[in-house]
Amino acid sequence: MRTGTVDPMHLKGRTAIVTGASRGIGRAIALRLAREGANIAFNYLSDEAGARSLEKELKALGVAGQGFKADVRDYGQVQKMREAVSAQFEGFDILVNNAGILKDAALMMMAPEDWKNVIDTNLTGIFNVTRAVITTFMKQKKGNIVNIASVSGLRGMARQTNYAASKGGAIAFTKSLAKEVAGHHIRVNAVVPGYIETEMLGHLKKGYLEDAVGKIPLGYIGKPEDVANAVNFLLSPEAQYITGQIVQVDGGMGI
Repeated sequence: MRTGTVDPMHLKGRTAIVTGASRGIGRAIALRLAREGANIAFNYLSDEAGARSLEKELKALGVAGQGFKADVRDYGQVQKMREAVSAQFEGFDILVNNAGILKDAALMMMAPEDWKNVIDTNLTGIFNVTRAVITTFMKQKKGNIVNIASVSGLRGMARQTNYAASKGGAIAFTKSLAKEVAGHHIRVNAVVPGYIETEMLGHLKKGYLEDAVGKIPLGYIGKPEDVANAVNFLLSPEAQYITGQIVQVDGGMGI
């Protein structure tokens, strides 16, 4: 039944895999989905303390939550994570591809390894995790995928050729996969954040950030919860006829 607002606890009994959830946007997404009743499986790479802290917060919300140390760049590690999640949670039906890194530099100064690491994490990581779960989704004839991209992938940003390329690729990946799996009752969408208050933002020079805020029509930087709310909507029954869409959460920056 359709309603005018998102039903409370609309994810109760479901399991979501959220990548890169030990901090920042991923953490906010995990907690938001948990408040809607979802059990949360998440990966982290190095932030052990953040992972254990998130597990405690998820438990306090009354859901199951478990962190798995796995590098999304490594398909073998991702496969092992999927098997562990399947065993511990007895399945899953939501995937949020959030894991990402930033290594900004002018192209003429960009180290080849910084290009490779950003592409491998932000784009190949999406392939690896989605490839690992898509067969399960297709067999059970249901699934919901949300990829976290960036406004940089829509409009481009100077000194971000690697990051913009990875996020632009994530957007194209989203549209293509949405067409491919719609017949299996699997929806695939992307959320495109602008400037959000996270650790990544702390790496930007103060003058650059002040200039950027001046170009945001709403005039301020968003919070991780703004992105999490958009993800929650796309996973809700109210979004059941939405797939292949790119939802911008950027204060109007991408207009």
